Amino acid sequence: MAVARARGVRERLPTVRLYDCRTLSERDQGVTAAVEAVKRGDLVVLPTDTVYGIGADAFNTFAVQSLQRAKGRGSDKPPPVLIGSPKTLEGLVLTMPSATRELIAAFWPGALTLVVKHAPSLTWDLGETDNTVAVRMPLHPVALEVLRETGPMAVSSANRTGEPPAVDAEDARERLGYAVSIYLEAGECPDPVPSTIVDLTEDVPRVLRDGAVPLEKLKDVVPDILGAQE
Repeated sequence: MAVARARGVRERLPTVRLYDCRTLSERDQGVTAAVEAVKRGDLVVLPTDTVYGIGADAFNTFAVQSLQRAKGRGSDKPPPVLIGSPKTLEGLVLTMPSATRELIAAFWPGALTLVVKHAPSLTWDLGETDNTVAVRMPLHPVALEVLRETGPMAVSSANRTGEPPAVDAEDARERLGYAVSIYLEAGECPDPVPSTIVDLTEDVPRVLRDGAVPLEKLKDVVPDILGAQE
């Protein structure tokens, strides 16, 4: 390295940009930059209605692997997928049981993640999923703008595994640095509670993780749903 520098060769670092999406001009620029970054296989950090997420094109295996490396974890913990419209889910699964449709109608966009069996024809590699995928449509305008242009994104909380979630994009940049090319800032998450996760792969739906949507509200929509401890 010392020899290279002596010869005038400078090490190139990846370009990293943070856009303040609380201003209209930077929001438009940031969304455009994030969409372009995802399409070329880079990672982005974006706000959601729960916590900030680090995301990649769900159909780009290299990008998903980069996300996992940035998180510091392996393929045994596949990332969830965020989508910009409920209709997108229809293209990811073979069937849509009535319980799935009812939960989507009641809680999407919002803090409810649904684990479903994905279509075997999908050309993605999210890790060791056992042919399932955890899907959510977030209730955040910036995230939805990005997702509607990129299509499904693999998104996990914007932090290294074992650390608390980042409170804003600046916090995420301090933790993830050059692993991410675009950071979208929208201020601190107002209520950083993780999403509730419901497993819909069996005959009877079951809560896998308690979160922002309580069991009582889920039972109002799907009465036979089981709680995490049942």
